[in-house]
Amino acid sequence: MKKIIYFFLLLFSTFGWAQNDSLVMRFDEYLAYVKKYHPIAKQAQLTISIGQANLMKARGGFDPKIEVDYERKEFKGSEYWDRLNATFKIPTYFGIELKGGLEQAEGDFISTDETFPNDGLYSAGISASLARGFWINERMATLKQAKLFREQTKADQDLLVNQILFEASIAYFNWLQAYNEAQIFRNFLVNAETRFRGVKSSALAGDVALIDTVEAKIAVENRQLSLEQAKVSLMKRSLELSNFLWIENVPVELQEDVVPDAEVETVVDQTLEILGKPLDSFSLADHPKLRSLDFKVEGLVVDKRLKANKLLPKIDLEYNFLTATPELLNSLNGQDYKGGLSFYFPLFLRKERGDLKLAKFKLQDAQFERDNAFVEIQNKVTALYRELDSYTTQNELIANIVRDYQTLLSAEERKFSFGESSLFLINSRESKLIDAQLKRIEVQNKFLSTKAKLFQSLAINPENI
Repeated sequence: MKKIIYFFLLLFSTFGWAQNDSLVMRFDEYLAYVKKYHPIAKQAQLTISIGQANLMKARGGFDPKIEVDYERKEFKGSEYWDRLNATFKIPTYFGIELKGGLEQAEGDFISTDETFPNDGLYSAGISASLARGFWINERMATLKQAKLFREQTKADQDLLVNQILFEASIAYFNWLQAYNEAQIFRNFLVNAETRFRGVKSSALAGDVALIDTVEAKIAVENRQLSLEQAKVSLMKRSLELSNFLWIENVPVELQEDVVPDAEVETVVDQTLEILGKPLDSFSLADHPKLRSLDFKVEGLVVDKRLKANKLLPKIDLEYNFLTATPELLNSLNGQDYKGGLSFYFPLFLRKERGDLKLAKFKLQDAQFERDNAFVEIQNKVTALYRELDSYTTQNELIANIVRDYQTLLSAEERKFSFGESSLFLINSRESKLIDAQLKRIEVQNKFLSTKAKLFQSLAINPENI
């Protein structure tokens, strides 16, 4: 509980105060908390740990190994045998394995080929795959693929973080839109109530017709209805935003006195790090999705090489120097040795050829996916830049429209004060102004959402939040 209280104190200390004593939640601070505390953002950090764990597992295939085989049998006072076979193996990157061993055997029933010196027989040598498994084998392929997967997880982490920040940004912009709409209806409700009181006083004084109070009252009720509907929308958007507010694995609900930043347009480009990125300057070479697909393709290339290598015959060679006195290096000579050669080759290679074809198909599928992703991202980014240019023009036009409607309303109210207009015309002018202001808020939301989509398309993982 203390941690949550501390969080609220820390969180609110970063917010500004609005004129109505409400707390302003800044867009950049909001995204910073999402990136730090949201479970999906934390889950994205696990992908790198998974990649590191897979790499450690793959490197385990090259760990030195000690193998000990010991057995002893006694029956009715007779020692049948007492055998010890210990081996130390060091796998290398290529298909070569260094080996050292000790063999001991004694007993009444051991075979003649198990007759060793009293202190045992020592060996040192190598085993190697001369064809299949020399240039590439399961251990080598697994290690290469694990390294590629580790790099792929870094790109995937950027994609996951980018996606959650994109969704959080959309939630913030929708919350801002709902808040602004509620403010509009709240302000015009105040105007309608003020106008109703004025008309009512004028009607009681006999200056205007009594029926005008009914029309003024209807305007008040319409504004109240619109405000209640806007409050419901704001409540829903606030709860949607709360989905992204977490602290120490505990969800945090947005309080009613917290409001969005009205000047979000001035900070959104810098926060999302899309500031100063014109259409002719962006490059897809470092795009996380394409990097992830590139690493996937490289991993499938390794798999194809492994499958192609299995078309070769399996020829395993083993050679060991033997000595009973390992402390004397000159005791290792070519006259005392143990060696062997094994050969394996399927006649039809149907399994191996089938595996190779499947590996080629998987590689082609990944290459097609990568090429298609490149074109999709390029076209989407181009379309979003052009859409942003259009919304810039639309914002200017709708701002002019709102200003003109405000001018018409002010003029109509002035004429009404002189007795040259009617309440019907004022309400009509005001309704047009409300529609225009709502349209401006809608265009602003689309403009900000398009910037968030550009941020998502570029798959940026912001470093400054």
